[in-house]
Amino acid sequence: MRKSLKLLKLLLISFAGARGLSDFPENFVIARRNDGESYSNPVTLTCGGRGDGAVTWKFGGEVMEDSDPFIQQQNQTLVLDEVDTPMLGEYSCWRGNQMVSSTYILLQEKEEEEFDSLLKCRARSYDCEFNCSWTSSEYTAVRLGLGPDCSEGGESCHWIRKSGVDPDGGLQFVLSHSLTPYSEESSKLEVTAEAIKDLSIVRKTRRFYLRDIVQPDSSHIVRCKEVGENLNVTVAPPPSWSIPHSFFSLEHEIQYVLRDDGRTECSSTSLVPKGISRLRVRSRDPLVPSAWSLWTPWTNVTHH
Repeated sequence: MRKSLKLLKLLLISFAGARGLSDFPENFVIARRNDGESYSNPVTLTCGGRGDGAVTWKFGGEVMEDSDPFIQQQNQTLVLDEVDTPMLGEYSCWRGNQMVSSTYILLQEKEEEEFDSLLKCRARSYDCEFNCSWTSSEYTAVRLGLGPDCSEGGESCHWIRKSGVDPDGGLQFVLSHSLTPYSEESSKLEVTAEAIKDLSIVRKTRRFYLRDIVQPDSSHIVRCKEVGENLNVTVAPPPSWSIPHSFFSLEHEIQYVLRDDGRTECSSTSLVPKGISRLRVRSRDPLVPSAWSLWTPWTNVTHH
């Protein structure tokens, strides 16, 4: 009965402060739940800062009771034998009216099968940056990290915050890598995402080669020149594509509409029939091959 009343009190405190974290707290620990268990493994918190003497522990701004058999206060250490949802949130230690440190306890969320669809990455070229998008709005705080330090949860991981929001509401991230674009890739990139929802946290790592996420921006149709019964279409790579273009070549596919019957056809060369009304182009790296770029807007073809 006492445990039930205690959990009810913790639940009320937790609900009062659980409006969702908009960013990652400076200090947090992850309570990892055993398979098939409703409670997690024990969690130990240590009061930070310097100095000796007694401290007072608070949860959600409320002083914690010493009588709870599942919570042990040992000098500057707080041990929670069992952690359940009502016990998630901010724990702080105080000396008098001065807060010494604060730590959040977050619950490890089970990985969802569709997690991979939440994180989409794309490189516009083989240069040193690529973009990732987090597509779910259910998570109130998201950050990404690159490399084994992040996938292994190391303290030296350099976490990246969002750089913007796309029109669909997805969070945009820009990540930098040190791969050389002039040699064959021998190792995969490791992108780790951490996301918080309702004081639960999920961590997931995706591994891929840079070439697997390359998708050029749309190219530019420069001109169409008559060559006998055909038109020779000159296409320029997008400004974002890697240089020199003699090394980083692109192949183009031209889609066109025949003027006589309105049929739509495609050409994998620069030559298309003269009797067309409009055309558009898309491009890709032919060596990988990469994903196709988006089509350019339709360009009307005038005849003189």
